[in-house]
Amino acid sequence: MDNPERARILQAMEHNSDILIVGGGLNGPALALALAQTGHSVTVIDALAEKARKNAAYDGRAYALALASQRLLDAVGVWDKVADHAQPMLEIKVTDGHSGAGPSPFFLHFDHAEIEEGPMGYMVEDRHLRRVFLDAMAEQDSITQISGKTVVAQATDDTGVTLTLDDGTTMTGGLLVGCDGRRSGTAARAGIKRTGWDYGQTALVCAIEHELPHNGVAHQFFMPPGPLAILPLTGKRSSIVWSERSEMAKRINAMPEADYLQVLRPRFGDFLGDIRLQGDRFTYPLNLTIANSFIGDRMALVGDAAHGMHPIAGQGLNAGLRDVGALAEVLTLAGRRGEDIASVLVLERYQEWRRFDTAALAMATDVFNKLFSNDNPILRLGRDIGMEIVGSMPGLRRGFVREAAGLTGDLPKLLQGRAI
Repeated sequence: MDNPERARILQAMEHNSDILIVGGGLNGPALALALAQTGHSVTVIDALAEKARKNAAYDGRAYALALASQRLLDAVGVWDKVADHAQPMLEIKVTDGHSGAGPSPFFLHFDHAEIEEGPMGYMVEDRHLRRVFLDAMAEQDSITQISGKTVVAQATDDTGVTLTLDDGTTMTGGLLVGCDGRRSGTAARAGIKRTGWDYGQTALVCAIEHELPHNGVAHQFFMPPGPLAILPLTGKRSSIVWSERSEMAKRINAMPEADYLQVLRPRFGDFLGDIRLQGDRFTYPLNLTIANSFIGDRMALVGDAAHGMHPIAGQGLNAGLRDVGALAEVLTLAGRRGEDIASVLVLERYQEWRRFDTAALAMATDVFNKLFSNDNPILRLGRDIGMEIVGSMPGLRRGFVREAAGLTGDLPKLLQGRAI
């Protein structure tokens, strides 16, 4: 073996980890656990201090985990630690209407009993998910966590990737994965541009307590300014994701609690009895943003770093976990064949697997939002007829239920509940 080749191999062996993951929200830890199970060493870097991430107070933020996503969490060893905090979604009701006028007589009703696999999904609060991910990573010797540090530079050569943190520390790895959100610094430093647009809408997010039980039913109520999702949490509580025009949302969120509830009540209705707020309120500007490439030189993007979409179908985290399952499977199988897991040939397999699916989902959410977030009488008639047709056809309705449960398409093994 000549000296340059020997030097290259020795340098590669001195990496801090096989894989460096930037972003410790939910997708980053899920990927770290999946990769650790298949023998990779991983470092997860997050800008937020671990104490702040682990001891998050109750704030009502929650995720609608599709059944396939729940299977991935089970496969990476965290579901049993969060299951007691998970609320099964047994039904989904979709209606159209105006604030204070009640729903349209045309609606969609999806029931988990139409499929054999179980609930369509589960609602789990953000605070519980983050805590179990942090605990699970701490139990893995092959996972290193770096919290409270920001990546300020990244460089790539033939032997790997070098990251520079804001305290001057450098980290090296064979592959870099960006799980750092819609404004991904990882993507920006790699020169990857994004395509997308702003919706002029802002999501108001909060949790409420109500008098009557929700019975595991999720509601999506479409109104001209934007959709209102009422998502069941454990107990007599629900998570609200409520889209309004951005200027209106800003005014509503600045209101005192009593006034905020007064605006919400006619939109919410009285089917769950009296309601009151629990925890903090949040706002999130809504846009569509897709990275022009999901991969770069020894680098891949996962979750919102690759694709951020409208929350109208609640598929943001589910799409990210599909990325996690696909990337973990591609890297693991390539490694078993003796390939360089950071080579462009390997990373292109990941991109080919995920890019079409995510682009189709992003476009679907975009079309649905534009179709339903208006009061055009012709469009209103068309969508009401469409809902009536879908609701009257069991086969088509069952297809929608399976789609909501994440059971369609080319599923990675982890989302089938299988080991890689």
